[in-house]
Amino acid sequence: MKPLGLQRNPPIFKRPTKSLKVQPMTDPTHPRPEFRNINAFADLPSYRLPAAGWVSILHRVSGALMFLLLPFIIWMFDKSISSEISFAKFRAAFNVGIGFYPAWFISLVTLALVWAYLHHLIAGLRHLYMDATHSVDKAFGHRSAVFTLTLSLGLTVLLGAKLFGLY
Repeated sequence: MKPLGLQRNPPIFKRPTKSLKVQPMTDPTHPRPEFRNINAFADLPSYRLPAAGWVSILHRVSGALMFLLLPFIIWMFDKSISSEISFAKFRAAFNVGIGFYPAWFISLVTLALVWAYLHHLIAGLRHLYMDATHSVDKAFGHRSAVFTLTLSLGLTVLLGAKLFGLY
C-alpha cells in the first residue's frame, strides 16, 4: 500500500457518488422587484427627499455657486483693501449699485455668497465628523442634516439683517 499522500485518490478527496442536482437560475425562490423608468413630471414632484439628501445637494450647489461667483469675490476683496478711494467705491456699490446693477441686487448676490459659504462650511464639517467617527446611522444623519440646515439658514438670516442694515 502506498503512503496516503501518494495515492491517486486519497480518501479525503473522494468524489461524490451521487450526482448534484443543479437548480436552474430562471426559477427564483422569491419574486424580484419590478423596475421601471420614472416619469419626471409625475414621479419627481411626489418624491420626498430626506433632510440628508437636501444637505448633500445644497452642499454641491453652494460649492458651485462659490466657484461661479469667484470673480465677484475677488473684485470685492480687491476693492475693499486697495485704498480708501476703492473702499469708498466698494461701499457705494452696496448703496448705489454698480453700472446697471442696482444696490439691492449686489446685496442679494452677496447674501447668496454668505449662505453658500456658511452652508458649505457647516455641511463640510458635518461630512468630516461623520467620516472621522463613522457615525453613519440613519437617526444621526437626519439630526445632523436638520442641524446643518437650521444653523446655516439662521446664520444667513442674521448676517443678511446686518447686510441690509436692519441693525
